[in-house]
Amino acid sequence: MWTFTADAEEYAAAAEPFLLSDPEGNTIPLSVLAGIRAGMPAKDAYFGWWTVGGEVRGAAFRTPPKPVGLARMPMEAIVPLVEALRGEIPEVMGPLELTDAVTAALGRPADVVSERLYRLGTLTTPDVPGRGRPAVAGDFPLLVSWYQAFGAEVGMSDSEDVAQRVEHRLTARELFLWEDEGVPVAFAALSPESGGVCRIGPVYTPPARRRRGYGAAVSAFVSRTALEERCKQVVLFTDLANPTSNSIYQSIGYEPVSDYAHVSYRPLT
Repeated sequence: MWTFTADAEEYAAAAEPFLLSDPEGNTIPLSVLAGIRAGMPAKDAYFGWWTVGGEVRGAAFRTPPKPVGLARMPMEAIVPLVEALRGEIPEVMGPLELTDAVTAALGRPADVVSERLYRLGTLTTPDVPGRGRPAVAGDFPLLVSWYQAFGAEVGMSDSEDVAQRVEHRLTARELFLWEDEGVPVAFAALSPESGGVCRIGPVYTPPARRRRGYGAAVSAFVSRTALEERCKQVVLFTDLANPTSNSIYQSIGYEPVSDYAHVSYRPLT
């Protein structure tokens, strides 16, 4: 049985122990919950958990305009979830086998972004000119423009208030820059720790600064900062359609864990 609420703490009381049973696989739902607790706006959000025999065995959420997010859970939870939401799932993100099950249940065409979850093994620091540093308030305009450029480039722009998100993440010390000769050339974000796990993303280098190793350098810098100051394990997602980013992360020590997908549905024409 699926139960839904708009109260994040009610959801946490029911579902957080389940989510923490796999903090790597559930890094997105856990970091979303941590962000809401830290004050991240979540207008019209809803949260759900799936119970079998009195035990929570699944979870899902949506913080509009973001997709419906799926925790790692048994396949048999998906059809009841689609039914409980009355098929009103414009987008979904989660483990590949679960998003495939949503698509099968909805029976509609879809656009799919295939992703892969990586876990940091042994960190290798690349030899790249420059240095990393935490972002500060003076970096705000630059970071807003880079966030917007990143969203446009990956095709996942939405109506979310980017400036508000950047301000929140700056205050929470979640944003970092790589500088070369004193000029910012790339940035990376780090999610709050949940269950001993932090997640890197997004990572962005402006087109004019690419092919110089800055993305790898800022990712390695943030990875080391995370391990030294915030969490025991670091993960990140990559777009499987981008072989360059997958190669870069593996070169600094990230190892593949499992595949995920971001699926957008559209009515039949």
